[in-house]
Amino acid sequence: MFARDGYSVIIKCLVLAAVLLFAGILLGGIWQLILLLVAFFSVAFTLYFFRDPDRVTPEGEHLLIAPADGKVIEIKQTFEKNYFKSDVTQISIFLSPLDVHVNRIPLTGTIEYAKYFPGEYLVAWHEKASELNERSEFGVLHSSGARLLFRQITGYVARRITFHIKEGDQVNAGNRFGMMKFGSRMDIVIKGGFKLNLKAGDRTVGGVTVIGEVEK
Repeated sequence: MFARDGYSVIIKCLVLAAVLLFAGILLGGIWQLILLLVAFFSVAFTLYFFRDPDRVTPEGEHLLIAPADGKVIEIKQTFEKNYFKSDVTQISIFLSPLDVHVNRIPLTGTIEYAKYFPGEYLVAWHEKASELNERSEFGVLHSSGARLLFRQITGYVARRITFHIKEGDQVNAGNRFGMMKFGSRMDIVIKGGFKLNLKAGDRTVGGVTVIGEVEK
């Protein structure tokens, strides 16, 4: 299964591969082998990158689910100025080009804040990437009253993010909502109301890994 946001790229890659194969046939000799290999590896990488495996999300409306595959690069205290407008805890997950880049909802609830920010393309692990890079931000209100913010952040390689949710949407943890193309970063921002069970260095699987829960 492939991500719907990758269909256009996959089609373009297949067309390019066909052109390379045709050129290789015309040129013949060593060029035929070289262009065949280029076409093959281009298609193989594109299909691999845009894979979208089915995932089984643990049941429980109180669970906080990882929104992306990747490595937890930091958990820190910081100030969030748009949604909470106060001191918060931020968890950052870095996605390498080899990770699945389809993103998933981290918490069941209502999207009460959604905003896109154009910006720069610092490397995704830069401490200022959350503030300066191109990104989208979404605030979720849980039925308990707990609130959570999650961010899609572009990196130096990732130059495009896509999403299919808006303010007022009812969402369920684990559901797909968009993707980030190539290396990028996902932030989860909380202010009380949650108990976390992860640490820097842990790896997460989007839609599967339970990274915390709403405190009862």
